[in-house]
Parts: sequence; structure tokens; C-alpha cells
Amino acid sequence: MFYRENGQFKTTYRADQQIFPITQDRVAIGLVLAFAFLVVPMLASDYFYSSILIPLVIMSLAALGVNILVGYCGQISLGSGAFMAVGAYGAYNFFVRMPGLPLIPALILGGFCAMAFGILFGLPSLRVKGLYLAVATLAAQFFSDWMFLRIRWLTNNSDSGSVSVNHLQVFGIPLDSATSKYIFCLTLLVIVALLAKNLVRGAIGREWMAIRDMDVAAAVIGIRPMYAKLSAFAVSSFIIGMAGALWAFIHLSSWEPAAFSVEISFRLLFMVIIGGLGSIMGAFFGAAFIVVLPIALNRFLPAFADLLGFTISTAGVSHAELMIFGGLIVWFLIVEPHGLASCGRLASKKCVCGLSHIDLALFVCTNPG
Repeated sequence: MFYRENGQFKTTYRADQQIFPITQDRVAIGLVLAFAFLVVPMLASDYFYSSILIPLVIMSLAALGVNILVGYCGQISLGSGAFMAVGAYGAYNFFVRMPGLPLIPALILGGFCAMAFGILFGLPSLRVKGLYLAVATLAAQFFSDWMFLRIRWLTNNSDSGSVSVNHLQVFGIPLDSATSKYIFCLTLLVIVALLAKNLVRGAIGREWMAIRDMDVAAAVIGIRPMYAKLSAFAVSSFIIGMAGALWAFIHLSSWEPAAFSVEISFRLLFMVIIGGLGSIMGAFFGAAFIVVLPIALNRFLPAFADLLGFTISTAGVSHAELMIFGGLIVWFLIVEPHGLASCGRLASKKCVCGLSHIDLALFVCTNPG
């Protein structure tokens, strides 16, 4: 009887509107957060931070923003890399041209720049959808590449578009160690994830889902498609822009427009599809799959080849990694089309059903009459 939904009654509206209404869910989330904030910093090395943890946290934030647009509102976008680039360069310009500006306001202002950019390229969603909308948002990627390579003012007069930042601080605490960078990124991720979870449960979230399911019927019952679609683009691009600023400031420190190529847009879309469309938790599962699996394959494939008695070159490892990675993506989409997040929900339901059967059997045994 460890996990059960029945018997947990609510007596107030405040209790009924909790983000995690089930006690076991709140305990599990608390344990996960305690492990991430307290245990991981004591065990992880600098290499583990820089290669896995920090990219995982930042990509989870970006995938969360993409999931709001694609999963909750049903608007396919291939311009996520452009939104990350605009957020990164926007935060950089505010950070450099306003001496003394703290890091967090610079990240938020970069997010607002990405929001304006996202609304601009979200206007085609009012007329087209599906594949045509994906192509329209893909234009944002090419436009951002041209913009940051040709408009030198945006890159502080850099010919190649390469810029860098250093001496980052948050409330007077320098972000010079991998642990401090990880804690800072994780804190922002938790705050944004809780706000997003609360947002999709409200009226605006229900409007997004109504537009996703059937936009014509949503318009008939009084939902404004223009407001719903553009608000989804605004919120999504804001979160993605903040993630892009974190990726540039915290993970890269020195970057150029090629760091936000169209490959990132596809990776983020794959994260959402594999993790689960329309699921906040799916963004974390998808990001973990996309970020961790290639690194694991790259490290374990040579060892596995040695066990079989043959050697594999670096190029062979790279090709095999892509083949296995693509095959696993196809396999997951066939076996579990609703994403990895649905596996957790299904497991909890089976657990609840199994425990209910055990309770019934115990009741029958103890009450034979």
C-alpha cells in the first residue's frame, strides 16, 4: 500500500488545487530534489558536471519550453535553436552594454528578447499549421544565423560572431566552480518547472490544449486562437531563450552562431517526442535520453568490442553511436508512442491495481464469512 490514490480526500479548495495532490508524489519529488541538491554535489566530479549534469539541466529547461509549444498547444516548431541564440545574444548585449547588470536580470531580459522573436515568427501559426508551420519556424533558424553573422553590433563588433563572458556572479557569489554552476542552473530549472506546471493547469493551459485537440471547436466555444497560439509561442520562446542564455553563459562561456544550429532544434524536438508530448516530466526524461545515451554509447561501445575480440576505430564508434541512437529512437516511438513519461504513469496505475487486488485478497482471507 505504498502508492494509492483512493482515500486521500481534500476538504478545501486550496488543498484540491495543489500541484502534487497525492502525498506519495510530493514525497517522491522532495526526495528527488534533496538528492539533486544535496547528494549529487558530494559525489559528482568536474568532468561529470561539465559533460553530463549541466548540459542535462539546461537542455531539460529548453525541452520544457518546446513541450509547452509542441506538446500542449500542438504547434510544431523547428526554430528552437534560433530562440536559444536570440536569448543568448540578447542576454550578452544587456550584460556587456549595461555595466554592473546582475546575471539573473540579464538572463530574464534575454528571455524577453527571445519572446519577441518567437511571437514574430509565430504569426504564421495564425494561417498555417503542421508541416507548413514547421517550415515557417525553420526560417527563424536561417534568419538568426544571418543576423548574428552580418549585424556586427549584435556581437559587439565581432567579425565572426564569436563572443565570450567571464567573472559571473549571482548575489555576490562567483560562479567559478562546476558545483556552483550546477546548483544555479538546477535552481532556475526547478522554479521554471513549477511555474510551468502551475500554468498548464490553469485557464491558459486549457486553452492551449483545446487548440491542440481541435482549433475550430475551440474557436466555436469562445477561445481566441490568436491569443492562445501567440501566448504559447511567447511563453515557450521565453523559456527557450533563458535556456539558450544559460547554455552560452554557463556551459560554453565562449560561443558563436554555429553553437545554436538547426541540429539543436531537432534534438529538442526529439527530446519532447521521446519524453512525452504534453508532459512536464517528459521534458526531463527526453533530455536525459538524448544527452546521456550518446555519451554512454561512446564510452561503452569500445569496451564491448574488446569483449567480442575486435577493435573499433573512433570513426566506427561515431557511426555506430548514430545508428544505435537512431534505432533506439525508432524503437521507442513504436513501442511507446506516448513517450517515456507515460511509462511512469502506467507503472503507477499497475502498482495501484496490484495493491488493490492484494487488499481485496487480504480482506477476503480475514473475513471468510
